[in-house]
Amino acid sequence: MKYDFKRDLIWLISRPWILVPRFIQIVSAISLLLARLIFQGSSNNSNTQKNLAKFLLKTLIGLGPCFIKVGQALSTRPDLIRKDWLEELTNLQDNLPPFDHKIALKIIEEDLGAPVAELFDDFPNKPIASASLGQVYKVKTLNNSYCAVKVQRPNLYFLIRRDVVILKILATTFSPLLPLNIGVGIGEIIDEFGKALFEEIDYEKEGKNALRFAELFEANPNVFIPSLEKNFSSKRVITTSWIDGVKLRERTTLEQNNLVPSSFIKTCVISGLQQLFEHGYFHADPHPGNMFAMKGGDEKNGNIAYVDFGMMDSISD
Repeated sequence: MKYDFKRDLIWLISRPWILVPRFIQIVSAISLLLARLIFQGSSNNSNTQKNLAKFLLKTLIGLGPCFIKVGQALSTRPDLIRKDWLEELTNLQDNLPPFDHKIALKIIEEDLGAPVAELFDDFPNKPIASASLGQVYKVKTLNNSYCAVKVQRPNLYFLIRRDVVILKILATTFSPLLPLNIGVGIGEIIDEFGKALFEEIDYEKEGKNALRFAELFEANPNVFIPSLEKNFSSKRVITTSWIDGVKLRERTTLEQNNLVPSSFIKTCVISGLQQLFEHGYFHADPHPGNMFAMKGGDEKNGNIAYVDFGMMDSISD
């Protein structure tokens, strides 16, 4: 389950019945989106921009996990994306249409070896959040505590393997026409993207990442990492302790919960610098859906919690 462009390119080319329809679908969707951006992107009408943002969101969701991940990355870049578009794109972080609940139950039973009724005291009939690669349930355990059970979307390996190859073909074909000067080739960026995605769908690796990250921040009283429930985790299911907090998304939401926004900025900056300069190991997907403000801090140092450790990386001295 590792990224290998040459291997996957051969795999896809040898299956034209998969490649051709998907290639046409992606090119058609992107062409329609680009046409609207060209003709409406410079409009000053707020309704036009709102409708354009909704169309962008709908296009990314319709194209599937790889494109949703691209949209997630853009949703944290106010330097690149208009504010009214950002508001729509934040829905990609944890507010996507869920997949069938029965499929989620089947995946849990296959991976953990028993139905949810035997594993948990109470398992809800719908997820509390749904993101690009999985959906999360707030579950009551047999010892009367709560945990977060994340179940992977079905057929992810196939979908990502197929679409990353097509993305790279399109990127390398049209990169000479794009006004980009970022120091590396766009093909190299797609390679890094593919590598990260393949690692992110391995929930056993995510569990190990969570344990390592928790160990590094053991001495920081303002940073919380949910504990891993190993007995209820596998390749496609990961279970952690439940985090009660407020998403670090809107200042007004924090204030409504009697939380001081500036205190969380300080903790986020300090923990980010620690990851880069002290630990050399960092959370590579720190969007607002993966970071929570928690009660218990003070006006200078707020308490934050990190979740979702599928995308981590190291940096050398």
